[in-house]
Amino acid sequence: MADFRKITLAEKMARRLRDADAWLEHSLHALGERIKEGLWRIRNISDTLEPSSAGRVVVTLACEALTYAVLGGVLLTALAKPAFRAVNEDQWLKQQDLAITFLDQAGTVIGRRGILHSQSIPVDELPEHLIKAALATEDRRFYEHFGIDPSGLIRAMAANARANGVVQGGSTITQQLAKNLFLSNERSIERKIKEAFLAFWLEARLPKQEILKLYLDRAYLGNGVFGVQSAAEHYFGKDVRDLTLAEAAMIAGLFKAPSKYSPTVNLPAARARAADVLSNMVEAGFLTQGQISTALRNPATPIERANQNFADYALDFGFEEIKQLAAAGKLGTERILTVRTPLDRGLQQHAERAADSIIRQHGPNYRVRQYATVTLDLDGGLRAMVGGRDYGQSQFNRASVAMRPPGSSFKPYVYAAALSAGLIKPDSTVTDRSTCVYAGFTWCPANYGRSFAGSMPATVALAKSINTIPVQLTGMVGAIGKDSSSGRAHAEGRKKIIALTKNLGFVTSLRDVVPLPIGASELTVVDMANGFNAFATGGRRAKAYVAREVLNSAGEVIYRVQDQPDRHPQVMPEQAARDLNFMLSKVPTEGTGRRAALPGVPHAGKTGTTDEYRNAWYVGYSGNFTTAVWFGNDDYSPTSNMTGGSLPAMTFQQIMAFAHLDAELKPLVGLPEADKPVRDPKLAEIAGTIEANLPQAGRFYRLSPRGKALLKEIETLEPEASESPVSEVLAGPARRS
Repeated sequence: MADFRKITLAEKMARRLRDADAWLEHSLHALGERIKEGLWRIRNISDTLEPSSAGRVVVTLACEALTYAVLGGVLLTALAKPAFRAVNEDQWLKQQDLAITFLDQAGTVIGRRGILHSQSIPVDELPEHLIKAALATEDRRFYEHFGIDPSGLIRAMAANARANGVVQGGSTITQQLAKNLFLSNERSIERKIKEAFLAFWLEARLPKQEILKLYLDRAYLGNGVFGVQSAAEHYFGKDVRDLTLAEAAMIAGLFKAPSKYSPTVNLPAARARAADVLSNMVEAGFLTQGQISTALRNPATPIERANQNFADYALDFGFEEIKQLAAAGKLGTERILTVRTPLDRGLQQHAERAADSIIRQHGPNYRVRQYATVTLDLDGGLRAMVGGRDYGQSQFNRASVAMRPPGSSFKPYVYAAALSAGLIKPDSTVTDRSTCVYAGFTWCPANYGRSFAGSMPATVALAKSINTIPVQLTGMVGAIGKDSSSGRAHAEGRKKIIALTKNLGFVTSLRDVVPLPIGASELTVVDMANGFNAFATGGRRAKAYVAREVLNSAGEVIYRVQDQPDRHPQVMPEQAARDLNFMLSKVPTEGTGRRAALPGVPHAGKTGTTDEYRNAWYVGYSGNFTTAVWFGNDDYSPTSNMTGGSLPAMTFQQIMAFAHLDAELKPLVGLPEADKPVRDPKLAEIAGTIEANLPQAGRFYRLSPRGKALLKEIETLEPEASESPVSEVLAGPARRS
């Protein structure tokens, strides 16, 4: 009998689900059968296409090549990305590079940097022999390659391998232009990779003639000269269109090493290099041996220029400053500029001669070969800078770029932090004892004499450069009422000291290392001058600057440093600075800096010596000037027991003695009235030991304060007859008034 009972909703859903499950199972089975059938068909077809043994090799290699090509493409994209970050503006080609004329504090032209825009010459107007000389020497296949010349690179590598050294470069003109436009002179694989990608980019964007023109306009050719037109005027006093074959060859020889082959630095080397260029032109098929014979017999001779290479390191430093001002928009769209600087011609010349004289006399005994000095006024104006022994041999600025640990000359910053926090006073008692810091390891500083001196006033500890005291003070600065011996307190103290150095004017970010309190973190000579200058001003920041005023091409002042807001903020308590000045004033009288003493001019300073005597420092300041001095070796090799109290202190004394000869002496804040400066004849005797060895014609004189005041009055008069700086109208160097 049929069952007519009512089907429930749950039963209906169950039936539907069973039906769906059956359909899904049937469909998947059918799909699997179809896939299996398709695979069998593909296999049957592929069996008919079975390659031969040789064909299998070809297919395998093709697949491998495709795989590596894809991987290479991904890698190239990753490498290219940082290169093209350097090209961050759409209008890069329309931007003019800066063309700057620098004047010293008396208004005399002392140098130029950048490109002479108004005298950029089209390629088709340049002498044919100059272009051929450049191509034959730098890039013979310039018109054939695509930015990189593989054959030229292989040829250069082979030549270098045969010579067991670098005798040929593999960079094309396009690569060199890419470096000049977008990159630095850093020698690294990363830079070479960026250079290669940017060379491809330039070739895709610009015609060959435009690339060649940009290269000839922007190449550095020694003595602060950029571009062939500037080089023709500087070295031969003529327009580039009028260069002879011999002169063109000498200029083309500068592309490789402008400092080494500069005719004003080493004329024999420049002529030998020019002969190589002429030979290259013959090898390239541009000229015949007969065509170059006259140039070989009559090599080029540069014109005589008085007082060349003046303050080149300082001008390079100033050039970077102007570029930063331009990048910050403070100069508007102006690119042809005149910069009035605080550079003191006489002091600069004396600083160079003093350091060179001291290292010539004592350098061999101490096994030291390099030095750097920076002198600032208390406003921050750069009065003199020496970045090394010979700018012609090396443009590396050891005053503003080289990073060196300061040793004990860093200790005043630790004392400054402690004084600012109210933890000590000059007469506070401190104890030289065994002191250790735990930071994952235990570090225990030792004194120079490997012994401990016990209790003493903080002033004596600083004057005698006791190592344990600044380490103890660092823990106290970080603790402020807590346990000052803990590693955490020392870490916090180091952070506060680093922050203080930034406020005082350091450009360098110091490394937070455990031995920081005794000067283990690297910095520059400019950093040290900036920091000590803030002590001299009573705790107000006074960073080094070169651009006192910047004028545009119409002679209008578009930037004045005195107009900048909040130039000298108070970065540490004035009383702390006064106390520190008093403490540091004992270093040249009772401490390690006795050779830096200035008769009649009390000053504060500090010596510094690093491990194995690799670096020696003396940094000091009076009520007028701050000077930082470093001695050491470029290869970081140790010297023979040279300390900051020896050659650096002697050089400091020479520079500062000369600086104060005609200065209106000012007292140093924080020193008692009894230490008011007086004009002592011995100061002139010290400065005269260098000048006495020079011929009368080689000496430089400086304007007295009255002479400077008169010059300022003249500068305020309405110019009518001449647009040139006042001092260019006057014949000869400035004399004492």
